[in-house]
Amino acid sequence: MPRRIPRLLWLAIPLAYVVYLFGLGDTGVLGPDEPRYASIARAMAQSGDWVTPRLWGSAWFEKPALLYWMQGAAFRLGISRDLAPRLPVALLALGFLAFYWWVLRREFGSRPAWTATLILGTSGMWIGYSQVGVTDIPLSVTYSTAMLLALPWVARGEARWLPASSALFGAAVLAKGLVPLPLAVPLLLGRPIREWLRPRAILPFFLVAGPWYALCYLRNGWPFIHEFFVVHHFSRITSGALMHVQPKWYYVPVLIGALLPWTPLVFLPASGEALRDRRGRFLLAWGLCVVVFFSIAVNKLPGYILPAMPALAAWIALRLEDARGSARWLLAACGFLTVAFPIAARLLPVALLSGLSRAGRPHFEPVWLAALAAGVLAFELDRRGRRLAAVAAIAASVGLGVLELKTAAAPAIERTVSARPLWREIAPLGGQVCLGDVKRDWDYGLAYYAGSPLPRCDAGPKPWEIVPAARDGADLRPKTP
Repeated sequence: MPRRIPRLLWLAIPLAYVVYLFGLGDTGVLGPDEPRYASIARAMAQSGDWVTPRLWGSAWFEKPALLYWMQGAAFRLGISRDLAPRLPVALLALGFLAFYWWVLRREFGSRPAWTATLILGTSGMWIGYSQVGVTDIPLSVTYSTAMLLALPWVARGEARWLPASSALFGAAVLAKGLVPLPLAVPLLLGRPIREWLRPRAILPFFLVAGPWYALCYLRNGWPFIHEFFVVHHFSRITSGALMHVQPKWYYVPVLIGALLPWTPLVFLPASGEALRDRRGRFLLAWGLCVVVFFSIAVNKLPGYILPAMPALAAWIALRLEDARGSARWLLAACGFLTVAFPIAARLLPVALLSGLSRAGRPHFEPVWLAALAAGVLAFELDRRGRRLAAVAAIAASVGLGVLELKTAAAPAIERTVSARPLWREIAPLGGQVCLGDVKRDWDYGLAYYAGSPLPRCDAGPKPWEIVPAARDGADLRPKTP
């Protein structure tokens, strides 16, 4: 007799589409990183050189090749230049959620698995980074998959999945360099390291990660080692030269925002039994290790702590299983906090362009009442003993909020932040346009759509110039005499 389809799938499937795939190409590439990575990936796809990353013909050793391979494959498949940078990342984030549910269900049961998956899948940071073609999701997925595959070994000493875990650590090193190696320290807590030193456990790592690093060094020599390892690894930890210096406490507010709307559940008490369970201690150590490691580093960016999110979501889900009546108030607060998504719909365009401090204050809109309803519903469902249904109600409210965010914010982001509309103005003018002193976001974005960098105005005037506009924007204007 066929198995009954879980009722939550009827929520999960449309929720996954709305949150991760709907409107994915409604805005052009954003910021400096997304168009730069997409340009490198497109060059790989066009040239057939899948070893040396090149930006406009010059070797670019800031990141390893995994993201470029994913996006390059999308270009080769004929996916449009608007979707090719993002679709592989969104699908990877979604695929991981399915794997995450499967692993947690095997280890902890169906209800904690659903709870953790809904929490992670509707957390603000996980959603946000799944919508852009940058390296944070590929790193987080490969590293987290490796850690989860090692969970049976941590819990019971079962080593059969260690080769697969080792291979995924190799993929994580292909996603963002050596970063996953210090983040694997929690694996050494409470279990002998000798299992990892056996050939069957250690060889997959080198078989996956080694070929690209070896080939890239053989083709490019010392410049690859210096730029990749010295500048973009060790200098990020010790030097402020890359201009991402932040205080030690930087990730406290970042983590609060990253977990929205589930942040109140951080205050669930941890029982002594939870801390005695190897698996619970492992999840907690995993999350803390990521946050502490990047807090020590001099340079900090919000997405650096994304690899902590799967561990923290699972830890919260396990604590929610043990919590009693006090959890319903925290779940109600989570429901109320889903208002953050429609609020972000009004603030995000300005925040992306000029920073959150310039985004102004939001004004009440009727759509906010959906969050109030979600909080009340979550409280009532939990009061009736239907905690998973309460979590699902909050997740559904997130889906509605994300739908509002995408439909309301995308046109303004496209108009003011993306280089795509400006490129459409420029394209008919041919070679009559030069680039002035604008933010590098516009430089890289316009170069991506043009297929090559635009000439600089200080190298030779043109009839038309791209000049800075209000609040860090850019405008096309005729050259003044």
